[in-house]
Amino acid sequence: MDAARIPDLITPAIPVFVITVIAEALWVKKLRDEGRPLKGHTWKDTLASLSMGLGNVAVNLVWKGVAFAGYLALYELTPLRMGSAPWAWVLLFFTEDLCYYGFHRVHHESRFFWASHVVHHSSQHYNLSTALRQTWTTPTGWAFWAPLALLGFHPVMIVVQQSISLLYQYWIHTEAIGRLPRPLEWVLNTPSHHRVHHASNPRYLDKNYAGILIIWDRLFGTFEPEGEKPVYGLTKNIQTYNPVRIAFHEFAAIARDAMKPGPLRQRLGYVFRNPAWKPEPLPPPAAPEPEPARPSA
Repeated sequence: MDAARIPDLITPAIPVFVITVIAEALWVKKLRDEGRPLKGHTWKDTLASLSMGLGNVAVNLVWKGVAFAGYLALYELTPLRMGSAPWAWVLLFFTEDLCYYGFHRVHHESRFFWASHVVHHSSQHYNLSTALRQTWTTPTGWAFWAPLALLGFHPVMIVVQQSISLLYQYWIHTEAIGRLPRPLEWVLNTPSHHRVHHASNPRYLDKNYAGILIIWDRLFGTFEPEGEKPVYGLTKNIQTYNPVRIAFHEFAAIARDAMKPGPLRQRLGYVFRNPAWKPEPLPPPAAPEPEPARPSA
């Protein structure tokens, strides 16, 4: 299929993104003026996020065709066919959301994948523009949705459901909405749950990986409710608004660490283990044993 004919729900939504970012900024400013303790917006941070989003769109002009071709190849290999009946879309909704959970969790818990995803967490603000701060190294995610094609879901359906998930996740990047009614908070990913995910507080790290449904976090033990005020950003913030540095700073850090002297196992640990992993320090050299005393003459 021609890349131009692949369903695209994201690009047409760009004007809506821009309008709602501006509207949210004005509303949050009003709330801050009333004394609400919100982080709010800054021009530099918002422009950096928008730059990352536009870069992501540009990369996907090429990548979406490659990814679609990969899904199509797997779809042609499998004898399974889910069809496009309503029940198939319902099943796809749940399986795609589970795939997103797996993608998201691995992209936090393995440093190679984190190097791509860290872009989205690099802002010390939390607003709708943060949702647009997306990676420029999108190929790290393809394999996590490949099983859907092997299960017999048509690639067009996969791409559409991925876009629906991404669009849903846009509105939850805000401080302007508190908690939703309890039944919705129990089932859905909400602004409250996702604020936890973007926080660097120790109790909030690596929690709430949900896309649309928070039930996966509840099932797999990664759920954390919002309690103490979130502190947004990274445990060690990068202090830059340069889009190129935002996009690639962690890949550069991995390369520096992997080039350090040490065994191959240690070098691979720097690349693929948890982003917080450090090799165990070498034991100090043993002190030389004192020479036995010589008998006096």
